Amino acid sequence: MKKTALTIVVILMHLVIVGCATNSTRTGEEMGGLSHDQKGPSPADVYVKMAVAYLQQGRVAVALEKVKRGLELDSSSADAHNVIALVYERLDERSLAEQHYKKALNLNSNDPYILNAYGSFLCTQERYPEANRHFMAALRNALYPTPEVALTNAGICTDLQQNHEQAETYYRQALRANAKFPTALQRMAKISFNKQNYLSARGYLQRYLEVAQHTADTLWLGIRIERELGDLDTLASYELLLRAKFPDSEEMRAFEESSRQ
Repeated sequence: MKKTALTIVVILMHLVIVGCATNSTRTGEEMGGLSHDQKGPSPADVYVKMAVAYLQQGRVAVALEKVKRGLELDSSSADAHNVIALVYERLDERSLAEQHYKKALNLNSNDPYILNAYGSFLCTQERYPEANRHFMAALRNALYPTPEVALTNAGICTDLQQNHEQAETYYRQALRANAKFPTALQRMAKISFNKQNYLSARGYLQRYLEVAQHTADTLWLGIRIERELGDLDTLASYELLLRAKFPDSEEMRAFEESSRQ
């Protein structure tokens, strides 16, 4: 898999983690069918939340320790299996990650967070048809509060199969669900640029910057957009940011190479 695509999937996985943590202690009634039972909070929940927090900080070993403790207390916690799968995926322990994703789904086959997380994992393994089935299963749950995540992931996987038209459809659906979802805005900016719709590309990038910070990728995209539109001042500001924040990035090297041509 290409590095750029994998990076985007991992970013979306971060959102999956947040969603799991937010909803892990709700009862079946409060979840409206998203929870696998109505027995109330699990003793694993506090450890799941700690694992999520440590994973977000990049402290993967501590996250693994905490979520293992959670599973010791409640081996039937679907959320705990989902989070430990995310941890193992971060550690590149693919077999263990898949085992726990499957356990999570066996415990709660209708949970859209787990379905989306496993779909994202399958996408990183280039198992695209399986990934898409899981994204679509997540979206069939009418109570899924963040369908834009699964829709954007579906778009990314579809892009990787070179079906750009269908990918664009998914991104547009994601933005109908959440007009401020940054990854979908970024992807639409790229699609518009590739279609030579430069004003549209600028518009999507500006909308992205209203809700997210620049990355090396968005700065390089902005530079190319403004080259086409002839706004040299904005182009120069993007260049300065790219040099200051991401001097060793692939995007910086691409910019310098393009400037020599």
